[in-house]
Amino acid sequence: MYDYLIVGAGLYGSMMAYKLNNQGKSCLVIDKRGHVGGNVYCTPVSLPVGDGRGETVINVHEYGAHIFHTSNKEVWDFVNSIVPFNRYTNSPLARYKDQLYNLPFNMNTFARIWGISTPAEAMRIVEEQRREAKERLNGREPGNLEEQALMLVGRDIYEILIKGYTEKQWGRKCVDLPPFIIRRLPVRFVFDNNYFNDLYQGIPIGGYNLLIEGLLKGCDTMTGTDFFAPGADKPQAENWRQYARKLVFTGKIDEFYAYRYGKLDYRSLRFEHELHDTANYQGNAVVNYTSADVPYTRTIEHKHFEMFGDRVYDIPQTVVSKEYPQEWHEGLEPYYPVNDARNTELYARYKALADKETDVIFGGRLAEYKYYDMAPIVERVLNME
Repeated sequence: MYDYLIVGAGLYGSMMAYKLNNQGKSCLVIDKRGHVGGNVYCTPVSLPVGDGRGETVINVHEYGAHIFHTSNKEVWDFVNSIVPFNRYTNSPLARYKDQLYNLPFNMNTFARIWGISTPAEAMRIVEEQRREAKERLNGREPGNLEEQALMLVGRDIYEILIKGYTEKQWGRKCVDLPPFIIRRLPVRFVFDNNYFNDLYQGIPIGGYNLLIEGLLKGCDTMTGTDFFAPGADKPQAENWRQYARKLVFTGKIDEFYAYRYGKLDYRSLRFEHELHDTANYQGNAVVNYTSADVPYTRTIEHKHFEMFGDRVYDIPQTVVSKEYPQEWHEGLEPYYPVNDARNTELYARYKALADKETDVIFGGRLAEYKYYDMAPIVERVLNME
């Protein structure tokens, strides 16, 4: 008999295991995938070193780019106590047709789009296009994502850097998406390509697997183990409950309640991982493809997360991943909640059930039907009583 059964070995489940284990609680952590780590899992790929000195390992972010960032020093110090982080700075690029633009929208972006060089020139153009968008609304609030984006950044930035990317990401036209999906768009009138405003950011040296392994140290783990798989005489979930006094559940909340009110919707992703016989494929870790005629939303060159400057040329090959958004259905990984009116109301009904549970803790993006960055999960669990 364990004190806690933790369903899901992603970041939330692993943090809970660490927290509870340090409180002297015994934990069994199970995950239906063949590995721990959830979506931060990295596949180590051995590549030859150029001068024949052997091989080195590149950690491929199997489920998309994950960059840890926070302004909370306690959180930063904590994760670095598990595994030291490097100095990676997230400075993604956007590719539209045959042109490259810096993200987030800043003076480098505006200089490329409009051929200007001063903040005053950029501010004048942005404000003029915002005013045009406001006049077209004729006093009403934005009714869809396109109208919201035009109010925030104007026509040029929207057409080049937002429209195509967003429609691929959500599988719907921007005029058919609700405006609240884009509550704000950062516009910086400085030459600064650092995507995040946080004080700290980086990647674990040696990859995220080391972070997860450190968090799970001292806990029993079982992979390839589905909490909901049919049991011999009753639902497997009921069988598992006899092995622990309490449960931490990080899976889909609607599945926990056997979809009694219906299924929540998600967007999913598909990745194509490619090995290229070149030392430097795109010169950057992340490049977003914002034109609608390119089927994927971004390419990720993983060595740039861990190797900086000319060190990338020490390895004559590189791994590149293409990211394709798609509609979610059973059998695919649910990535992003679809926070429209239907799903918001449906989740509220499931949460009302969860709130009545006395021996189950629900947490993480699937159990709470909420997109999370990594640092807020760490902070939340560290601060739990």
